Amino acid sequence: MKVIDAASLLRLEERACELNLNQRLDPAWVLEHAAPDGVHYLWPALWNYRPDVPRQLRCELLLTLHAGERVMSLLDMLPDDFIPLPRVTSREEGMQVSRLLDRVPTVREWLLREDGGSSGQL
Repeated sequence: MKVIDAASLLRLEERACELNLNQRLDPAWVLEHAAPDGVHYLWPALWNYRPDVPRQLRCELLLTLHAGERVMSLLDMLPDDFIPLPRVTSREEGMQVSRLLDRVPTVREWLLREDGGSSGQL
């Protein structure tokens, strides 16, 4: 499990857009909603293969928002972008993040709640 800051998250989302990877958030949305001083986590979930892009790692993303809320999303990335990211510092921290990933709303669920049921775009 990796821990990243908002600037690193934004760079990863921009790279996923440049590579046209399947799972990613709009970088403008991340810039608007992610807590700039928040801690965000990436949990590697599976390998994703497409013939037009090198092998990708699909991660579950625990994203901290401005108001301190947390949401879950998915982010595809190249292994070379994932490997150098800093790891969580303790097993306890990793277990806490794992439990949160199972409980927090997805970005889509959060958007529906925030928009009062209207269709929010990512």
